[in-house]
Amino acid sequence: MEEVPAAPNEGISLSALRSQFSVNGEEGPKYGFDGNRYHYGDGTSVASQNSTQILTGYDTLDVGPNYDFYANTNAQGRVRRSRPSLFQLHSNIEVIWLHPYFPTTTPKEDSYDVEEPQSEPTRFGWVKGVMIRCMLNIWGVILYLRLPWITAQAGIGLTWVIILLSSCITGITGLSTSAIATNGRVKGGGTYFLISRSLGPELGGSIGLIFAFANAVAVAMHTVGFAETVQALMEESGASIVDPINDIRIIGVITVTCLLAISLAGMEWEAKAQVLFFFVILVSFANYIVGTIIPATPQKQAKGFFSYQADIFAENFVPGWRGPEGNFFGMFSIFFPSATGILAGANISGDLKDPTVAIPRGTLMAIFWTTLSYLIIAATIGACMVRDASGVMNDTLAVSSADSCQGLACQYGWDFTNCITNRTCTYGLSNQYQSMSLVSGFAPLITAGIFGATLSSALACLVSAPKVFQCLCKDNLYPVIGFFGKGNGKNDEPIRGYVLAYIIAVCFVLIAELNTIAPIISNFFLCSYALINFSCFHASITNSPGWRPSFRFYSKWMSLLGAVVSVIIMFLLTWWAALIAIGIVIFLLGYVLYKRPSVNWGSSVQAGSYNMALSYCVSLNQVDDHIKNYRPQCLVLTGPPSCRPALVDFVGTFTKNLSLMICGNVYGWPQRESNPRLLPNSHVIWLNKRQIKSFYHGVVANDLRTGVKMLLQGAGLGRIRPNVLLTGFKRDWRKDKPSCIDNYIGILHDAFDLQYGVCVLRMREGLDMFRQAQTHVNPGFEASPERGVNTCVPPAPPANFSLDPDAMVTEPQPQPSTVFQSQQGKKTIDVYWLFDDGGLTLLLPYLLTRKKRWARCKVRVFVGGDTQRKEEQRKEVMDLISKFRLGFHDVEVLPDINARPQPEHVRRFEDLIGPYRLNTAQKDGHVTAEQLNQDCPWMVSDEEIETNKPKTLRQIRLNEVLQDYSRDAAIIFVTMPVGRRGQCPSALYMAWLETLSRDLRPPVLLVRGNQENVLTFYCQ
Repeated sequence: MEEVPAAPNEGISLSALRSQFSVNGEEGPKYGFDGNRYHYGDGTSVASQNSTQILTGYDTLDVGPNYDFYANTNAQGRVRRSRPSLFQLHSNIEVIWLHPYFPTTTPKEDSYDVEEPQSEPTRFGWVKGVMIRCMLNIWGVILYLRLPWITAQAGIGLTWVIILLSSCITGITGLSTSAIATNGRVKGGGTYFLISRSLGPELGGSIGLIFAFANAVAVAMHTVGFAETVQALMEESGASIVDPINDIRIIGVITVTCLLAISLAGMEWEAKAQVLFFFVILVSFANYIVGTIIPATPQKQAKGFFSYQADIFAENFVPGWRGPEGNFFGMFSIFFPSATGILAGANISGDLKDPTVAIPRGTLMAIFWTTLSYLIIAATIGACMVRDASGVMNDTLAVSSADSCQGLACQYGWDFTNCITNRTCTYGLSNQYQSMSLVSGFAPLITAGIFGATLSSALACLVSAPKVFQCLCKDNLYPVIGFFGKGNGKNDEPIRGYVLAYIIAVCFVLIAELNTIAPIISNFFLCSYALINFSCFHASITNSPGWRPSFRFYSKWMSLLGAVVSVIIMFLLTWWAALIAIGIVIFLLGYVLYKRPSVNWGSSVQAGSYNMALSYCVSLNQVDDHIKNYRPQCLVLTGPPSCRPALVDFVGTFTKNLSLMICGNVYGWPQRESNPRLLPNSHVIWLNKRQIKSFYHGVVANDLRTGVKMLLQGAGLGRIRPNVLLTGFKRDWRKDKPSCIDNYIGILHDAFDLQYGVCVLRMREGLDMFRQAQTHVNPGFEASPERGVNTCVPPAPPANFSLDPDAMVTEPQPQPSTVFQSQQGKKTIDVYWLFDDGGLTLLLPYLLTRKKRWARCKVRVFVGGDTQRKEEQRKEVMDLISKFRLGFHDVEVLPDINARPQPEHVRRFEDLIGPYRLNTAQKDGHVTAEQLNQDCPWMVSDEEIETNKPKTLRQIRLNEVLQDYSRDAAIIFVTMPVGRRGQCPSALYMAWLETLSRDLRPPVLLVRGNQENVLTFYCQ
C-alpha cells in the first residue's frame, strides 16, 4: 500500500504530534501520526486494520465497521478500538494537533500496554443455564405435595384450568421476557435488569426489591416442603425430634444452611447439583408413570389407589371443595407459585454465555414441558385414586352393607363409609399430601424426587435473590443496601447477598406452614409478571427506533392482556395482600422519583415522554393562539447560565411550571473547529441542580448580534417558542467599544422587528459572576468583570480550558445565592405603567406575586396624569385593572411626571452623552451624514439631540420619580422607552436606559411588550 507523503507544512514536525482519542470518556485505542501515516498505538496502520478494505490504496484515519465501536466493554487480552470523531476526520491535521483544546505532549509509550487477561468466569448455555434451571424451579414442592390435593379439591377439569391459566400468564410473560431479553445485550440482574432498563429506574427499582424478597421467601416455601417430607418419613418410622411443627422448623433451618454452603461454593458447584437434581426428578416421574400402570395391590387399594378407572376419572373430574380454602382462587393461590420459576434462568443472566439466545429458548421450552407434565400428573392421579380412603385392610365391602355403602370405592369391593361419614379418612387424594408416593412403583424414588424438586427450587431461588439484589445495589437507587452489592471471586458472587437471603428464608421457615407461605409470594410474583408484560407493551407502543428485539414471536396486546390479568388475579387471590404489594411499589416508586438518580438507560418511559411531547407540540399547531392562554415564553440571554445566576433565578421564578424558558448563549470563537455541542451538558446540569426548569440553547456565530438573531428566529418548536427577550443591562457600555454599544442596541431593535417583547434587568451589584466558574464560561463573555451579554472580540481560550464533557460535568460548579432566592416579606412591587404596551408590564408582576416568595408583597401601580384630573384618572385605571382580575388595588397617579428635571441631572446626562456627540470637524462637513451614519451609527448629532429632547427630559425626570417613590421597593417594573430606528442613535438610546435606571437600590426591570394584548377582560 502506498503511503501518504509528508504534510506540506515543512515548518511543523508532525512526527512529534501524537494524541489519544476516546469515545464517551472511556479508554480507547490510541491514534498517532508519524509524519507518513496514521497508526494505532501498537504500530499497525489504521487502514491495515480495516477489515472491509474499502479504502484501498491510501492510509487514512477513517476505518470500516468494527464490533469494538459499539461495545461498552473491553475484550480480554487486547486493546479496544474506537472510531475517530467527526472533528478528527473533518479538520485539518495542523488544526487538530495545534488546536489549543488538544494537548501537544506525547503520551507515554507504556500507556499502550495491554492488561493481563483474567481467567474466564463460568458461563452456561441455554439448556444447563436456563431450561433445566427453570424446570427445576417450576417442578417444586407443589408438584409432589400439593398437586394431587388440588386435583381432589378442584377436580381434574378445574385443575387443568388452573394449570393452563397459570401457564398462559407465565407463557405470555415468557414471551415478553424473551422480547426484552433480545433487545440488546443483557447483563446480570435478571428480572430487575430487564424491567429497569426497559421502564426505567423508578419501576425497575421497586420491583427489583420485591422480586428479590419474593425469591428469598420462595426459598423458605420449598424448604418447608422438603422438611414436611422428612418429618413424614420420621413419623412413619416412629422417630421425632420435638414435635411435628418444631421438627419441620429444625429440619428447615438445617436444610437452608446446607443450601447456603452449596451457593457459597460457587455457581459451578451449584450448576452440577442442579443437573443431579434434574435427573433424580426425571427418574421419579418415570417411576410414577410406571406405578399408575401396575395393578393395585390390596394394601394400595385400602389407601384409595385402584389403577386407571373410568369411573374414578369421571368422579374426580368435577370439584369436591372442602375446608376454608375450598374454592377456585384458593387453589389457584396455592398452585400459582409452582409456575413462577420461569425467571430462574433470567435471574442469572450475568452467568449465561449468550443471554439473548438462552433466555427465550430455555424459558419457553421449560414452560412447555412443565405445563405438559402438570396436566399429565393431574389427569393420571385423578383417574387412579379416590378422594377418601381409610387405609384399613378390614374395610372390605360386606354383602350385608352393600346398599348403605358410600363412595366410589364400593364398586371395587371396599367400604370407606365410616371414615367418610365421620370425616376421619387419612388416605385418599383429599387427605394425604403424599399420594404420589402411594401411586408410584417404588415409593423411595418419589421421595427422592421430592427432595430433588424442593432442594433444587430452593437452591435456584437462593441463588436468584442475591443476584437480582446485587444488581439493584450496584445501581445505588436506594440508601444503605449498597453494602450488599459487593461481589467476590471471578464470578462476582454476592456473598453478603447470600447471607441476607439466608436470614430472610430462615425467618419464614419458622412459620412451618406451606399453605401460609405460598399465598404470600404469589402476589409479589404476579406483580413482577405484570410489570414485565407492561414493559414489553410499553416499549412496543412507543415505537422507539431502539426497540428492535430479535425475538419476533410476541404481541404487544398479549403482553398488555398478561399485565391486566396478573393485576386482576392479584386482587382475586388476596385483595389485602395485593394492596400491600402495590403500596410497596408506589412507596418505592415515589422515593426514586424524589431522589432522581442520575442514570440513563434509554427506557421506554423516555421514548413515551418524547412521543407525548411531540404529539402535543404538533396538536398545538392546529389551534390559534388566544389571549387567555398567553404565557411569557422567555429567551434569556444568559451566556453560560452559571455566570448570571440572578438573571436565571429571576426569570425562573415566574416561568417555573408556567411557561417556556430558554437560556441562550452565543459562542463567538473565530476558530470554526471548536465543537460547542460538548459544552451544553454542564450548563443543563447546573440548571437542574439549581432547580431551574429551563432549556439551554447555544449557537456559534461570528459576532454576538448575529448569534442572537439566530436564537430569536430559531429557538423553540412550533407554538412553544419564545415571545419575550430578556437580557441583562450593559453596565460597562461607556468603557466598551462604541461598535459593541451599537450591537447591544441593535439586538433590542432586532427583537422588536421580530415582534418580541423586550425586558432588560438591571441590578445595582451587577449580574455577572465570572470568577466563580472560569472553566465553564465561554471566554467570549469575559472581556471585563462588568460585561453584559455582549462581546465584540472574543479573547483566546484559557490555557486550562477543556473540551472534555465528562471533565466539565464532574468539576464543581458554583451555586451562589441571589436576592431572588430569598423571601421578600412585606415589601412593595412598584409598577410604572407609563405607556400601554399590551399589558406585559402588568402581567409580569402578577405572575411574580403568585410565587410563595413574593406572595406577601404589595403591588403598587403608578401611571402618569394631570393634576386637574388626578382622581378621575386613578378611577379609570383602577376600573381597567379590576377588569383584568389581577388583584392590584393600589394605583397612584403621578401628575408631576412631566415636570422639568433638576438642572444638575440634565448636566449629568449631557456629560454622559458627550463622548458620543459629533466633533467640530464633522460639523464642518468633512464627513457626509450618510457616511457618518454608515460608519459610526452610534454618534449623536445636535439635530438628533434636539429632536429627542422631550424623551430625554422624560427619562431624567422619571429617574427622579423612581428615587422618590421606590427607594425601598423589592423590585421595580418600568415601561421601557422605544428609540425610533434611524432617528435615535444607539449611544443616545443607551444613555436613556442608563439614566432611567441608575442609582436605584432595588432591581429594575425595563419592560416593553410588542404592543399586542396579553391581557383581556373577556371570557372568550
